[in-house]
Amino acid sequence: MSKHVAVLMGGWSNERPVSLSSGTECAAALRRAGYQVTEVDVGRDIANVLAALKPDVAFNALHGPFGESGMIQGLLELMQIPYTHSGVLASALAMDKHQAKIMLKSAGVPVTDHVIVHRAEAGKAHVMPPPYVIKPIADGSSFGVFIVKGDTSHPPQEILREDWNSGEEVMVERYIPGRELTCAVMGDVALGVTEIVTELNFYNFEAKYAEGGSVHVIPADLKPKIYDKVQKMALAAHAALGCRGVTRSDFRYNDAVGEDGELVCLEINTQPGMTPTSLVPEQAAHAGHSYEELVAWMVEDASCNR
Repeated sequence: MSKHVAVLMGGWSNERPVSLSSGTECAAALRRAGYQVTEVDVGRDIANVLAALKPDVAFNALHGPFGESGMIQGLLELMQIPYTHSGVLASALAMDKHQAKIMLKSAGVPVTDHVIVHRAEAGKAHVMPPPYVIKPIADGSSFGVFIVKGDTSHPPQEILREDWNSGEEVMVERYIPGRELTCAVMGDVALGVTEIVTELNFYNFEAKYAEGGSVHVIPADLKPKIYDKVQKMALAAHAALGCRGVTRSDFRYNDAVGEDGELVCLEINTQPGMTPTSLVPEQAAHAGHSYEELVAWMVEDASCNR
């Protein structure tokens, strides 16, 4: 008898639409792969729902704080339901960009210089010389991210709005010009390196998910030693936080400085998108894994005590 997989999707974060798209795609692929699938739009009653369903595996297709921060992972551990992706600690560390960068730096993975300040301070005056980036400490899909260019006279005032819902503290980090690179890890294997090219201001929500918002070049046109370095850094980031399953690490590469340029890791994503425009399915396909094979691998890799 095939495994019964509960695909957890939706939720209540800013990334609910992305999660619904990811979850729907994953559920359809798992059915094609022969699994019994129940799609679960996650609400506050998720423990009762799972207790009634009694799935063999929970496929975590949630995005945003509740789904990525270790909370749902802790619940699944308590209920002893095997689940996909990273465990409680790795999820919590990766979701907190400040803590993640501390761990990455200690593991020898280059990161950008940054400070953590209250959003009122970041909105009142420049807290570091421009250009720099302002971003929430714990959010995804580029929500609340602002690039402050070198000729900007004052910080973005949007972070002072009353409807701001991305936390009272923000990260302000040095802006790295250059190319946007990303590399997924599947188990203990680094997949291909993708360069993301967009005509928009940066790889924001629209660039990520809108039709034609960006172009993904895989394999990225890099010197072999730089391509290899990105893969090794993605593996090192995955290991430094104790991640499991599939992750995706994002990088900036400024090839205009020095012989080999400046390569830094921006962040690691423990719940990469699985939508039709997402990067991980493309990288898996480049490595010879169909979408169905990718999600089936995740299900078979699922466990507790991750």
